[in-house]
Amino acid sequence: MASLRYEARIAASADRVWQIIEDPASIPNWFPGIVSASVDGSTRTIELKSGIVMPEEILEVDALQRRFAYRIVAPQYRWHLGTIDVIELAELDTLCVYSTSAEPSTLALLIGGATAEALESIKRIAEGT
Repeated sequence: MASLRYEARIAASADRVWQIIEDPASIPNWFPGIVSASVDGSTRTIELKSGIVMPEEILEVDALQRRFAYRIVAPQYRWHLGTIDVIELAELDTLCVYSTSAEPSTLALLIGGATAEALESIKRIAEGT
């Protein structure tokens, strides 16, 4: 199993950053390569640019802690956990942390690169740049 973590300092309020990611269906707006997402209860289904459709289980959407956690339940993965934490450092200074663990390890590495890009997208949106 491989685990990766990326972080970004964002010049915006933690509430603003959380608004971008709290809606599970909003992921195509900020995660590279995802063209659509639908949510039914605790299941989110994403479609990749390549046409691959992957189901995910939403584990946690905690507005108080500003934490979003999910796991990919597609057959390619023996195990997966993705977590996004939004941490207020100061009024307009937020740390956003995206962690991914997966088995097989190669899939964690594949997702890991995209999570780094996702953080940059979240930062651009939150900062309005």
